Amino acid sequence: MPAFFFRKGRFMYTVYILECQDGTYYTGITNRLNTRLKQHQLGKASKYTRARLPVRLVYQEAAIDKSHALKREIEVKSWPRTKKQKLIDTYVGEPVDE
Repeated sequence: MPAFFFRKGRFMYTVYILECQDGTYYTGITNRLNTRLKQHQLGKASKYTRARLPVRLVYQEAAIDKSHALKREIEVKSWPRTKKQKLIDTYVGEPVDE
C-alpha cells in the first residue's frame, strides 16, 4: 500500500463515491476502503446502498484524518448531481489496496 495511506501506524481516511444500480450516488468515508466496499456489496454497509445493489466505486480521495474526511463528505453530499458528476469525470485514480 502506498505510504500516504498510513498515518502514525493507522490507515488514512478515504472519501468515496459509489454509483448505485439505479444511477444515484452514495458518498461516504472509511479508513479501510476495500473492506467497506465489500460490506456495501453484501448489503451490510448502509440502508441506502442495500436497496440499490450492486454498487461500484466511481471516486475516492485521501483525507489526512477523520475530521477532514467528514468535512469533505458533508461538502460533497451538499453538491447537486451535476457537480458530483464533474468531480467523478475528472477522477483518474485506482482503488486503494489494503
